[in-house]
Amino acid sequence: MIEIIEKTLLTGLGALSMSQKKAEELVCELKERLNLSEEEGKKLLDKLQQTARENQNKLESVAQEEVKKALERMGVVTVEEFSALKKKVDALEKKIKTLEQ
Repeated sequence: MIEIIEKTLLTGLGALSMSQKKAEELVCELKERLNLSEEEGKKLLDKLQQTARENQNKLESVAQEEVKKALERMGVVTVEEFSALKKKVDALEKKIKTLEQ
C-alpha cells in the first residue's frame, strides 16, 4: 500500500518537473509568436515557475495527509505514539523489578 502511494507521489513530482520544462518551451514559443521581449519572457517564466513550486508544495501537503490517513486506517502507529508507549513500558518494567525485590 505504501509503495503504491510513494510511486504515485513520485509520478506527480516527475510530472511537475516535466511541466516546468514544458513551461520553458511554451514561454520561448510565446516570445516568438507574441514578440515578447527577453525581460517579459523571463517574467512570464518566473511566474510560471513560482506557480509550479506552489502547486508542488500543495501536492506534497495533500499527499502527506493522504498517506497519514491511510496509515491511520491501517492501524500503523506514529513515531511519537511508539515513543510514548516505549516510555510507558520502560516505566512499568522498572516498577515490576522493584516489586520483585
